[in-house]
Amino acid sequence: MAHVAISAQRIEKWFGEGEARTHALRDVSFDAYFGEMLFIVGPSGSGKTTLLSVISGILRPDGGRVLMDGVDVWNLDDDELAAFRLAKVGFVFQDYHLFPRLTTLENVAIPLVLRRYRWDEALSEARKYLRIVGLENRAQLHPVKLSGGEQQRVAIARAIVSQPDILILDEPTASLDGETGRTIMSFIRKEILSERRCIVIVTHDARILDMASRILDMEDGRLKAIEIGAAQ
Repeated sequence: MAHVAISAQRIEKWFGEGEARTHALRDVSFDAYFGEMLFIVGPSGSGKTTLLSVISGILRPDGGRVLMDGVDVWNLDDDELAAFRLAKVGFVFQDYHLFPRLTTLENVAIPLVLRRYRWDEALSEARKYLRIVGLENRAQLHPVKLSGGEQQRVAIARAIVSQPDILILDEPTASLDGETGRTIMSFIRKEILSERRCIVIVTHDARILDMASRILDMEDGRLKAIEIGAAQ
């Protein structure tokens, strides 16, 4: 039986005050397993990105629990949570969050530096992952010199360079053409996914849905339906 990587248990999240108060997540529960690539789909504003932020330890929920590999992440203090996320979780944001003063190569190397790699080792490994996403020739450029699609590929390389146990991607192909998006997603499925790794993806991209192990459907802050076994 597959081991549970992420267990979201009755998650609640509110934003705003008074009449503007919004119920973003409503009693959301699901399990994601090591060895699967789980997609979360649904219309804009349905709560998908908020859910990713909660389960990855970025945004504290107003109710419920999140267990990652058996650890109740929201019971950790700030230092423990930061260390846990560094060791266990890779995240690709919609808006990339690249460091503007660092080169493309240096941006990808940062997770390895934080894991105490020597700088030259981190750069060498980062170069391999830039090659994987097709950007080795952009290694010395700063993010401002890259297109949106190129910045997204840098963010993906940075998330996978340390080969985290849990990889969470928010619209990873949104700025990519169809061929590039499928190439990167195929690489992630074939080379990054393993029996000891779980990948959770929010996407609107119908071109990659066939790569999912399972698909969860969100609407109005709820998990509305579950589609099983999109990919084998």
